[in-house]
Amino acid sequence: MKIKLHKNFQKHYIKLTSSQKKKFKERRDIFLQDEFNPILNNHALKGTYMGYRSINITGDLRAIFRRNNEEIIFVAIDSHSNLYG
Repeated sequence: MKIKLHKNFQKHYIKLTSSQKKKFKERRDIFLQDEFNPILNNHALKGTYMGYRSINITGDLRAIFRRNNEEIIFVAIDSHSNLYG
Protein backbone atom coordinates (compact mmCIF):
# COMPACT_ATOMS: atom_id res chain seq x y z
CA MET A 1 0.00 0.00 0.00
CA LYS A 2 1.33 3.40 -0.98
CA ILE A 3 0.57 6.57 1.00
CA LYS A 4 0.41 10.03 -0.55
CA LEU A 5 -0.10 13.36 1.21
CA HIS A 6 -2.35 15.94 -0.45
CA LYS A 7 -1.02 19.52 -0.46
CA ASN A 8 -3.84 20.58 1.90
CA PHE A 9 -2.76 17.85 4.33
CA GLN A 10 0.87 18.98 4.10
CA LYS A 11 -0.13 22.61 4.75
CA HIS A 12 -1.86 21.67 8.00
CA TYR A 13 0.70 19.04 9.01
CA ILE A 14 3.46 21.68 9.09
CA LYS A 15 1.48 23.62 11.72
CA LEU A 16 1.19 20.64 14.10
CA THR A 17 3.27 20.41 17.25
CA SER A 18 6.17 17.97 17.25
CA SER A 19 4.24 15.62 19.55
CA GLN A 20 1.24 15.67 17.17
CA LYS A 21 3.52 14.91 14.22
CA LYS A 22 5.06 12.02 16.17
CA LYS A 23 1.59 10.70 17.03
CA PHE A 24 0.54 10.87 13.36
CA LYS A 25 3.58 8.83 12.36
CA GLU A 26 2.78 6.25 15.06
CA ARG A 27 -0.84 5.98 13.89
CA ARG A 28 0.24 5.85 10.24
CA ASP A 29 2.47 2.89 11.04
CA ILE A 30 -0.41 1.13 12.82
CA PHE A 31 -2.61 1.96 9.81
CA LEU A 32 -0.10 0.33 7.44
CA GLN A 33 -0.16 -2.86 9.53
CA ASP A 34 -3.94 -2.96 10.06
CA GLU A 35 -6.07 -0.09 8.80
CA PHE A 36 -9.02 -1.27 10.92
CA ASN A 37 -7.12 -1.54 14.20
CA PRO A 38 -9.62 -0.45 16.90
CA ILE A 39 -7.25 2.25 18.22
CA LEU A 40 -7.66 4.13 14.90
CA ASN A 41 -11.46 4.22 14.95
CA ASN A 42 -11.39 4.08 11.13
CA HIS A 43 -14.84 5.10 9.92
CA ALA A 44 -16.65 6.36 6.82
CA LEU A 45 -17.69 10.00 6.68
CA LYS A 46 -20.92 11.64 5.55
CA GLY A 47 -21.88 15.03 4.16
CA THR A 48 -19.04 17.15 2.80
CA TYR A 49 -16.61 14.26 3.15
CA MET A 50 -18.84 11.56 1.60
CA GLY A 51 -16.56 8.87 0.13
CA TYR A 52 -13.74 9.64 2.59
CA ARG A 53 -12.74 7.96 5.83
CA SER A 54 -11.27 9.28 9.07
CA ILE A 55 -8.88 7.93 11.68
CA ASN A 56 -8.16 9.24 15.18
CA ILE A 57 -4.65 10.57 15.75
CA THR A 58 -5.07 12.01 19.26
CA GLY A 59 -8.12 12.75 21.39
CA ASP A 60 -9.22 15.60 19.10
CA LEU A 61 -6.91 15.33 16.08
CA ARG A 62 -8.28 13.52 13.01
CA ALA A 63 -6.79 12.55 9.65
CA ILE A 64 -9.08 12.24 6.63
CA PHE A 65 -8.17 10.01 3.71
CA ARG A 66 -9.51 8.23 0.67
CA ARG A 67 -8.45 5.09 -1.12
CA ASN A 68 -7.59 4.89 -4.82
CA ASN A 69 -6.94 1.22 -5.58
CA GLU A 70 -3.76 0.40 -3.63
CA GLU A 71 -3.03 4.05 -2.85
CA ILE A 72 -4.11 5.97 0.26
CA ILE A 73 -4.31 9.75 -0.03
CA PHE A 74 -4.41 11.68 3.23
CA VAL A 75 -6.26 14.89 2.38
CA ALA A 76 -6.70 16.68 5.73
CA ILE A 77 -5.49 16.68 9.32
CA ASP A 78 -6.96 18.95 11.95
CA SER A 79 -9.07 19.06 15.09
CA HIS A 80 -12.52 17.51 15.00
CA SER A 81 -14.23 20.90 15.32
CA ASN A 82 -12.19 22.50 12.52
CA LEU A 83 -12.86 19.61 10.15
CA TYR A 84 -16.54 19.03 10.82
CA GLY A 85 -17.70 22.26 12.49
